[in-house]
Amino acid sequence: MTEVATQARPARSLPTVRRSGRLVGRWLLRRPLTLVGAVIVLVVSSAGLAAPLLAPYNPLAIDIVGRLQPLSRAHPFGTDHLGRDLLSRIIYGARVSLGVGVTIAALGALTGTVLGLLAGYLGGKVDETIMRICDMFLAFPALILAMALAASLGPSLGNTMLALVIIWWPWYARIMRGQVLALRESEYVMAARALGASTQRLMFRHLLPNAIPPIIVQATLDIGNAILIASSLSFLGFGAQPPVPEWGAITSEGRTFLRDYWWYPTFPGLAIMITVMGFNLMGDGLRDLLDPRLRRQVGR
Repeated sequence: MTEVATQARPARSLPTVRRSGRLVGRWLLRRPLTLVGAVIVLVVSSAGLAAPLLAPYNPLAIDIVGRLQPLSRAHPFGTDHLGRDLLSRIIYGARVSLGVGVTIAALGALTGTVLGLLAGYLGGKVDETIMRICDMFLAFPALILAMALAASLGPSLGNTMLALVIIWWPWYARIMRGQVLALRESEYVMAARALGASTQRLMFRHLLPNAIPPIIVQATLDIGNAILIASSLSFLGFGAQPPVPEWGAITSEGRTFLRDYWWYPTFPGLAIMITVMGFNLMGDGLRDLLDPRLRRQVGR
């Protein structure tokens, strides 16, 4: 009897999965901006993953004879000052920029979530210490602090990512702490505590799953912000160094040629703008989907 019941569960859960998929599909169709953002993220991510198949040229191949060529069939986005195909460099740049954004958001969210969970649940000196550290980081403008850290660590893409993770985690810690403070006196948490649940079980089994939706929304929004700030640091010379095909670095290389060769800095700048907009639109949609109050309001 037990084996039969166990084997029957996947068959019963399949309609539930299909129903959830249909509900999400209808929800996206009712929110065209969220759908546009999801499509942008999907296209850019696919381009980055399939860069070796999509890029018509080697992004690092130099052709001095073909330098600064305008838009053509051979080079739809033109070429740069070293004759490298801009379309190929932008496609490979999607891989670099998305990797930077996802890594920064993931590491920042992981660090901030754990510290915020500890601060909110344990309270006392632990809470006070973690929150004062957060206040110290949040007292400075993010870009200025990132520039200072990147400059002290040395100009490189890895150091830029480390600097951004260092300044990013306090936001997640404050969000998680607020969620835990609101949930730790809930009836289900008090019932689990009365039944003898350990601190670890209360934190990671009962509090964390119910406090994680705002973190997911913030991480989605922060991928775009991380791409933008990392590109800004590369533009200023603190991030990716030549010949890495990173969007901010390409834009920086092309700024001196803007007057006569407009396509050089324009296309990587547009790639940054469109990608950041896509993540922002998708993040707003996820917020509406994961927040029950907003979901009820927009569903009317």
